[in-house]
Amino acid sequence: MSALAGNPSILPSVFSPAFWFLTLSLFSLHSLVMAAAPRPTARIIGIDPGLNLTGYGVVECRADGVKLIEAGVIRLPRSQGNNLPARLESLFNELRGVIREFRPRAVCLEEIYSHSAFPLTSILMGHARGVICLIAQMEGIPLVSISAKRIKQSVTGNGNASKLQVQRAVQNFFSLHRTPDPPDVADALAAALCYVNTLRAKVIKEKGKQQRRGGMQ
Repeated sequence: MSALAGNPSILPSVFSPAFWFLTLSLFSLHSLVMAAAPRPTARIIGIDPGLNLTGYGVVECRADGVKLIEAGVIRLPRSQGNNLPARLESLFNELRGVIREFRPRAVCLEEIYSHSAFPLTSILMGHARGVICLIAQMEGIPLVSISAKRIKQSVTGNGNASKLQVQRAVQNFFSLHRTPDPPDVADALAAALCYVNTLRAKVIKEKGKQQRRGGMQ
């Protein structure tokens, strides 16, 4: 497993402190709080499943913005004969270790995209995705499934964006010196950021409702 840990880059101007105060409250409303007392921060992990490389990215939502905590890939043994069960076991052990270390409050996972020209790829991807779903269930962490088109639209503004465009969008968001490599890392971080953007939209909508109710009183 390789990772880029402890990146100090924070984007302080993306969200206001008031927004993240409301967002953390929203976690409680959606039963995503994993302890009785609300945490001062919220960690989210995005995962890009694969049987060769599985990318992951852990972000932390703070009052002053969104911070990149760690991002990397889990490299699995090469396919040899009938070793699929052993490869899935390796993915299970490695990824469960990451999740237990960072204790995210949500696991964001890209939905499987089935292409008629490559049906086997989707089937194999399903094995890896099943392992991730199992880990989330065993660890008691909510799992959020997001389509690839929605993720791309959220982070780049284009639902048909290329992998390079997603890499550059993630690089710009976290003010990284270079694009995340391999692309699996950027895809994982993009999934996490898409979920953050979804929460942001819900908070803004809820705040608007509260303001309208207050105006009618």
